[in-house]
Amino acid sequence: MPRLLTYALRSLWARRMTTLATAGGIALLVFVLAASGMLANGMRQTLQSAAATDRAIVMEHDKWAETGSRLAQSVVSKVAAAPGVKLDERGLPLVTGETVSHLIIGEASDQRISTVQIRGVDANVFALRPNVRIVSGRAIQPNTAEAIVGRSILGRQEGLVLGGSFELSPSRPVTVVGVFESGGSVLDSEVWVDVNAVRSSLGMEGYVSSVTATLAHPDQFDGFSLALTQDKQDGLDAARETAYYTKISNAIASVIQALGMAEAVIFSLGAVCATMIVFYGAVAQRRREVGVLRALGFGSLSILVAFLAESIALSLAGGAAGIGAALLTPLLDFNTVNFATGQDVSFHFRPELGTLLSSLGVAAAVGILGGMLPAVRAARMHPVMAMRA
Repeated sequence: MPRLLTYALRSLWARRMTTLATAGGIALLVFVLAASGMLANGMRQTLQSAAATDRAIVMEHDKWAETGSRLAQSVVSKVAAAPGVKLDERGLPLVTGETVSHLIIGEASDQRISTVQIRGVDANVFALRPNVRIVSGRAIQPNTAEAIVGRSILGRQEGLVLGGSFELSPSRPVTVVGVFESGGSVLDSEVWVDVNAVRSSLGMEGYVSSVTATLAHPDQFDGFSLALTQDKQDGLDAARETAYYTKISNAIASVIQALGMAEAVIFSLGAVCATMIVFYGAVAQRRREVGVLRALGFGSLSILVAFLAESIALSLAGGAAGIGAALLTPLLDFNTVNFATGQDVSFHFRPELGTLLSSLGVAAAVGILGGMLPAVRAARMHPVMAMRA
């Protein structure tokens, strides 16, 4: 059997043109599957890494995202008084009210426009989000028309550079005084402006979009939530920050994977048909060889396994090439709109072992499906009739 398998694999090189063409189709299939999975992984990682287990977010009841929520400023005090809220070193509650909206700004490189998420933040924003740090310039001075820009969108839109400016509203220029980064989370695709400047510019005086609180311990969330939501007239919803970002990431990630799967189904049908055609041709060309092998004592099962192994080896080689190409995608920056929030998000493809192995498994399945019928045909050949052909 080992000699028979070696012979079968060597025959792939003898038919190298058809072998390369078929392997290329399978490589494309695996690339689409792996890349779409890595794209979805990257989106989830970028969004969910902005969350912390000890933070909670309060929004208007039944609102999907911060941009659609509108709360009275008084809610900030109510959240600060809720049980379980952590106090800072001065004894003040670690709570902040933020106003979140979208701003349409032209792309710096061409005439296109894109949506940038603007977050109106208070002076204690870095205390609540310790994973965020200034990497260039300085932080915003309270009650000024100043902004800091996330590292992922620095220079991508007009005015979003250190020392640049953009209009928050007509005749309301805002100066960029710093650049921040949050370890590659979705926050790196935001622009932070003083909350009072955002509210006055957008006509939201006296309102915030959400209130974020740091809890003394994650286990205290239930008591915190109950205190704020038990009175239905207040119209408040409280969620763990991890749950909120998981919700808004799953929608876009599921769409990306669904589109990738739809493309993969089409490619896989073509790959199976191409593999089947190639190996039916190989069986027809090697009828005498098969007859000789049968005459030498190799049974039907051995012939079937040899041809099937040849098909699987071809598919795995193509799959390996597809995975190799997919592993180059993390070198690229990717930018898309998260339709759950309407925000333009910059992120990277993120490979995961499960995604790569499942894509390679699909390649092996293509080899089995495409090679099974030709292998069965070869195994059923009568040795005498095969050698007479």
